[in-house]
Amino acid sequence: MICDNITVKDGVLHFAGQNTVELAKKYGTPLYLMDEDKVREKCRAYKHAFEKHFGPEAQPLFASKANCFKRLYEIMTEEGMGIDVVSSGEIYIAKQAGFDLSHAYFHSNNKTDEDIAYAIENGIGYFVADNVEEVKAVEAEAAKRGIKQKLLLRITPGIDPHTFAEVATGKVDSKFGSAIETGQAEEIVVYTLAQPHVELMGYHCHVGSQVFGEDVFERAAVVMLEFLAEMRDKHGFTAPVLDLGGGYGVRYTDADPYLDIEKKVGEVAAAAKAACERLGLELPEIHMEPGRSIVADAGMTLYTVGTVKKIPGYKNYVSIDGSMADHIRYALYGSKYTCLLANKMDEPCDFEASVVGRCCESGDIIQDNVMLPSSVGRYDTVAVCTTGAYHYSMASNYNKLCKPPIVMLRGGNESYIAVKRESFEDLCRNDV
Repeated sequence: MICDNITVKDGVLHFAGQNTVELAKKYGTPLYLMDEDKVREKCRAYKHAFEKHFGPEAQPLFASKANCFKRLYEIMTEEGMGIDVVSSGEIYIAKQAGFDLSHAYFHSNNKTDEDIAYAIENGIGYFVADNVEEVKAVEAEAAKRGIKQKLLLRITPGIDPHTFAEVATGKVDSKFGSAIETGQAEEIVVYTLAQPHVELMGYHCHVGSQVFGEDVFERAAVVMLEFLAEMRDKHGFTAPVLDLGGGYGVRYTDADPYLDIEKKVGEVAAAAKAACERLGLELPEIHMEPGRSIVADAGMTLYTVGTVKKIPGYKNYVSIDGSMADHIRYALYGSKYTCLLANKMDEPCDFEASVVGRCCESGDIIQDNVMLPSSVGRYDTVAVCTTGAYHYSMASNYNKLCKPPIVMLRGGNESYIAVKRESFEDLCRNDV
């Protein structure tokens, strides 16, 4: 199986040690499942690797945009993780979960004045400022309160990760950050250092997502450390913090490789330490922001089959009770997933079909060219693997469909609701 928390017993798919068909019956479908034990395992793997290779001050931050709900923030607190957030909404949910926001880093390329005020009022630890306008706005809000606000600058290192164009963020022409190549990065450093109510703590970069064996993080670390040394030599400022962002890949299909977290972190650390020695720098406090690689394979989505449409000589469709409203990434990126018929795992997969959703939209496709048992039919259970990242967080109410619940699994036999299924009343709660 593509993930080590997926097994088969008596012809039935099990996830996190539990019978998926029984879970579908108990909680209904569509249904998001989250393996709590796997989330904790990944958090601990990152924390161990960071301490071993970068030292005790290094910090992995969970990237909230991958998945965001109260229980997940509670787990991050319990596991000693920092977080990054990208909106006032994520800040609010983290606060409701009791997360200490002094360990939160506020990203995004266009924070409003209201966002900035809300974050400061709620004790945000750090802003990650994308541009000069934002630095000005943070300075103004901090000045009103007579405080000095900590801040990182997002710098664009000019690196192409050779992944999906839609998730490549480190190139010079990205919408994010200030580019080193154009001189704008130096300009924003000089400007920020002159602000009396902003404390520049360091630099942040992010080069893209779904990165596996490439040396993307190593190259980014070297470029950023060279920039750090240049700012030291030209302006007398040695940044104490360097955040290398997130983006490690996960296995969506058997074609994707396995990722050894400790090995990859060790390789980045080796490159960073060598660069520091060459440049005469002490290794700064290193941060990285794993999101997908913490929660993706901790997730699975269950659906119930409705109609099976066969068009002889053309193609076949298996329709499920979910849709692009709860599974948008194929429509956005053509992302590949593994789809399984959970209640017939012992039958040969000899029937090719597109698994499609219930929305009135021709692009509502979960996955094309899926091999399933030819007996697939109404009431069967379809499982889509590796859906813990960018599924619930990107879900919508398109076609006025209710968002699925999130059920947490732990200990091999325990399940509990972390997020309730939306009701029809929820759909018009804000109507007046």
